[in-house]
Amino acid sequence: MPGAAAGAACGVGGGAAMLPAPEAAKLYHTNYVRNSRAIGVLWAIFTICFAIVNVVCFFQPYWIGDGVDTPQAGYFGLFQFCTEVGISRQVACVGSFADFAAIPSGAFQAASFLIGLSMVLIIACIVCFILFFFCSTATVYKICAWMQLAAAACLVLGCMIYPDGWDAEEVKKMCGEKTDKYTLGACSIRWAYILAIIGILDALILSFLAFVLGNRQDSLLAEELKLENKGWHLQSEVKLLWQSIEREAVMQIGGTKAMKDLVCFSQ
Repeated sequence: MPGAAAGAACGVGGGAAMLPAPEAAKLYHTNYVRNSRAIGVLWAIFTICFAIVNVVCFFQPYWIGDGVDTPQAGYFGLFQFCTEVGISRQVACVGSFADFAAIPSGAFQAASFLIGLSMVLIIACIVCFILFFFCSTATVYKICAWMQLAAAACLVLGCMIYPDGWDAEEVKKMCGEKTDKYTLGACSIRWAYILAIIGILDALILSFLAFVLGNRQDSLLAEELKLENKGWHLQSEVKLLWQSIEREAVMQIGGTKAMKDLVCFSQ
């Protein structure tokens, strides 16, 4: 008997701990929405960080630089290069993206264009955040995902094409005659080039996350629509049941009245 009582108590406690199915579904839906929003905020923050990285890589002339055995001190970027000038050995920088024809190599020109396009795409992606107030959330996520994927592709192509310009005369003056395409000679890779490679991985991860968030929003909308339809059908069923109850009550009242009239008539 004590064991049975304990078992009954456990059963009552377990039943009390469980939520009804509608409340459990509502709680799961609320947590689902909250987690999606938190992940979306993190995605937006890291997208802005990636845009900063992309801008820095585009403008900073520290893609390659001199080494211990280089005949001349200096460093190169995408469209700007800085080398020693005169007896004072001061480093002077030359080159601008606006003066596109003056970039010393066709490979450098192509890389500058691709990295610049990547920068424009990711800035446009950030501008698209405004669309969250006017359009479907899933649609905006997918638009940004494609932009980030395109930005990553531009970064990949830019980083692959850039070493093809290492045989330019300006690069050889700084890095030595052993410098050739995809061979730096006495020079070394600097931090901006490494940062651009890291940016590729960042863009790929962000685009994948945006696709996942967009698909989750689609499934979330489908679940909300399903719940709304289920609630509408339930309301319709309750209304029909109530109408049938009213009809039966009217019939019963009518039948009772008819019986009374019949008894009165017989008397």
